[in-house]
Amino acid sequence: MKKIATLLLAAGLVFGVATGASAIDFKAKGQWIMSFDYGQHGDFAGGNSSKGGHTGYKKGEDDFEARQRVRLQLDAVASEALSGTVFFEMGDTLWGKADQGGALGADGKIVEVKRAYIDWMVPQTDLKVRMGLQGVALPSFTTGSTVLNDDVAGITASYQFNENVGLTALWARPFNDNSSYTKDYTGKAYDNYMDNMDAFALLVPLSFDGVKVTPWGMYSAIGPNTFRKDDDFRSGPWGAGSYAKAGLFPVMGALHKDGSSANGARKLSSYGDAWWAGLTGEVTAFDPFRFAWDFNYGSVTWDDDGRLNRSGWLASLLFEYKLDWATPGLYGWYGSGDDSNPANGSERMPTLSANNTNNFSNFAFDGDPYIARDGAIGHGMGGTWGIGARLKDMSFVEDLKHTFRVNYIGGTNSPSMGKKLSLNDMYANSGEMGMEAMYLTTQDSALEIGLSNTYQMYENFVINVEADYIALWLDTSKSVWGARHRNAGGGSIPQTNDAWNINASFVYSF
Repeated sequence: MKKIATLLLAAGLVFGVATGASAIDFKAKGQWIMSFDYGQHGDFAGGNSSKGGHTGYKKGEDDFEARQRVRLQLDAVASEALSGTVFFEMGDTLWGKADQGGALGADGKIVEVKRAYIDWMVPQTDLKVRMGLQGVALPSFTTGSTVLNDDVAGITASYQFNENVGLTALWARPFNDNSSYTKDYTGKAYDNYMDNMDAFALLVPLSFDGVKVTPWGMYSAIGPNTFRKDDDFRSGPWGAGSYAKAGLFPVMGALHKDGSSANGARKLSSYGDAWWAGLTGEVTAFDPFRFAWDFNYGSVTWDDDGRLNRSGWLASLLFEYKLDWATPGLYGWYGSGDDSNPANGSERMPTLSANNTNNFSNFAFDGDPYIARDGAIGHGMGGTWGIGARLKDMSFVEDLKHTFRVNYIGGTNSPSMGKKLSLNDMYANSGEMGMEAMYLTTQDSALEIGLSNTYQMYENFVINVEADYIALWLDTSKSVWGARHRNAGGGSIPQTNDAWNINASFVYSF
């Protein structure tokens, strides 16, 4: 009898656990990407090393490389009003690279938490709240956000008043508690002090019959020690080479000096103020014709004499017409550029992180949908202008689509600024120089040609083959880029090469 009672009790516990667990609905999503690239001159500087070039696609990157990435998302759904999400990423793993787990034996420690958040609704209301590490993209109907599109920790609250008007509020904390420095006069360490960066945004999506418009604004307070390393307020590990630092400061800090001290020695003592505002929208009332636009303005003010300040604007337009076999489109953009005086700061629009987004370009800017090589011109579009044409989603055979695009890209920065810069430095590491994009002057231009082909082999399996080419023309005369090289004892001007790349990606999504 005791054995029967024990068995019944154990069964009751098992069913009790099963009953409790069944209240949560677990859903899994994921994506595997196997990517193979072959290309040359990805930074336009390959070739003759005696003229500033190097071998390989880029410095430290082979012509041919294979890599992979795995993303797994798990949603724990309690109800429509409550759920939790964790999003893991394994990779990018370069095949053969030991510290990424791609060498013989594998076993690399490469699992990352990309996103982790909870979604919940305030009872008896339509107010939705998301808390945690999440993907945040500011509004755009053309290129994708040129201000912020990335993963960040924060809280988002959204409310739909009616079918026409909504409201979204955001608080994000991109940086905090990363600095480490010593106060000179005492030797006492002041770690993680005034090094936080906080951003607050408000979006008002408006939707009407055939028209969508979203005005938005964002303010950010930037601690004086956010990008600090020792006494250099711009060289900390969380700023050096990052998109944030490159997008929030003027180009080449060494240019912004007062005659007695380099920019690195310039002290910041109070919080910087950054703000952005935009008006984006689209008109589809005349379907199959679509018209879309983005206009963004931004400004960053520091507590120095204005040499580190940065402000400017970027606008883009898109016209599309949907046909049965393709969607032809014409588009263009223009971003304000620096004037000839570095002492008054920068006239380019600041960016926080324009990574992982660009619907106009898969190669010149960050627009590739998978993990192929991109960003050859840069991660942002500040200081550039361009016009382009594309045939999107051409299809003549079932399950096979093609997109062909041509872009002409020019610079909007003063040629006088080019005289103060070095091509060697720009080729080596544009991010370190405060360049989220190559620093193109009004005398420089580029032509991008790209063709992507997507084959839907199975419902969840896609093969994408893409070929891209960029011809770059820089003014290497003494009045622009040749100045520093010719003035330095007749040194040779670095060789400039056209960039190209071919990628094949195999993508399994579920």
